[in-house]
Amino acid sequence: MESPASNAHEFSVSELAQAVRRAVEDEFGYVRVRGEISGFRGQHSSGHAYFTLKDDGASIDAVVWKTAWPRLTFKPEEGMEVIATGRLTTFPKSSKYQIVIEQIEPAGAGALMALLEARRKKLAAEGLFAADRKRQLPYLPRVIGVVTSPTGAVIRDILHRLDDRFPSHVLVWPVRVQGETSAAEVAAAITGFNALPEGGPIPRPDLLIVARGGGSIEDLWSFNEEIVVRAVAASRIPIISAVGHETDNTLVDFASDHRAPTPTAAAEAAVPVRSELIAYVDDQGQRSRNSMRARLANNRDRLRAAAGELPRPLDLLNIARQRLDIAANNLSASLRHLGQQKRLRFATVAAKLSAQTLLTDLQHAQARLTPLAGRLQPAYRRGLAQRTDRFIAVWKLVESYSYKGVLARGFALVSDADGNLVRSKAALLPGATLAVEVADGSFGATVGGAPPARKRRPVPKDDRQESLF
Repeated sequence: MESPASNAHEFSVSELAQAVRRAVEDEFGYVRVRGEISGFRGQHSSGHAYFTLKDDGASIDAVVWKTAWPRLTFKPEEGMEVIATGRLTTFPKSSKYQIVIEQIEPAGAGALMALLEARRKKLAAEGLFAADRKRQLPYLPRVIGVVTSPTGAVIRDILHRLDDRFPSHVLVWPVRVQGETSAAEVAAAITGFNALPEGGPIPRPDLLIVARGGGSIEDLWSFNEEIVVRAVAASRIPIISAVGHETDNTLVDFASDHRAPTPTAAAEAAVPVRSELIAYVDDQGQRSRNSMRARLANNRDRLRAAAGELPRPLDLLNIARQRLDIAANNLSASLRHLGQQKRLRFATVAAKLSAQTLLTDLQHAQARLTPLAGRLQPAYRRGLAQRTDRFIAVWKLVESYSYKGVLARGFALVSDADGNLVRSKAALLPGATLAVEVADGSFGATVGGAPPARKRRPVPKDDRQESLF
């Protein structure tokens, strides 16, 4: 038996899914949902992020489109309790409803602190907060780089304090210290300062100060982001962190080389007081001069004391003179004694000698020398001949250098009456006597030409009339 026809409208599956979607979106528009993030595995290859929000009684799928991801103040993390703001919609393919999230914030300060502690433990386990990574700050940096907002009171406090203590060259890298892009800008500033070449047009800082004023944990959250902490830990330039007030703590404080409670304290830690440094140098110079004076005075006293113990030079000279006199006396006596001994020995030997003995000794000596004379005469003749040949060769060489060889070729040697060589015509006067030497002899000659006229002495004029007698 056929059932009676129904008056209900017949929908296709797609039409029903679209109707449900419109009803859900019209009814729930924008909503805020509190729950714990579950199943988060990071961004998908498409750039979107998918996870689940759950509580004790239910769960709902959540999606963050890649266009909304950069605008998230807090990035989702597994197990984080958050308040998600977005719009409710459905996914017709699987007949599920989901929330498209546009903003995420932690569910209260407790959740933020739990997230902060979990992140701190993670980074500490990687060794980013180890004490052996921290470097000593330069005592007097030439250039100081500051990463902060250019419009806040922080930069004015730092510059004013640096000017009071020790005026320095300061480079400011302006960044946002709060908001969506704050963490990326701070990390880029630290990396940018480290990338400056040494000796380039922009001087590379010797010290960096990362500073921000006080605020809530949400306001300071940019300095808890991993990108900033890792940039601080990787910096080759020593960094002072001055984020918030003394009671505020961020992860950047753990990774930096020195933590200052306030930006003003960071400026104080960066440079010494110039006046105190000058006073210290003056004090050290005065102490050095006083020490040198005391040392010189001490050495002078020791020299005087040592000089007092030395004998007088005249005493040393007198002793040496006395020793010389004694040696001279001993020498004279020794010479007289030696002369007497020699005379006695000579007389003894002379008494033993006789004419016959001398003749015998002479004959023996002649017998020994006769063969030697026979051998010496040929050697003497050969040596004399060799020396004669050498002399003749040398004499020929001398004659070859003699001026007489030049005369033999037709030249003459002219000298004046004093025997000086005549080298120039200007040195001769007419009528002068010369000696001319040629190859076969010499002869005299006289220089021709009229002698130079002699100047007559002027006769003094006398206006007086001569006498007739």
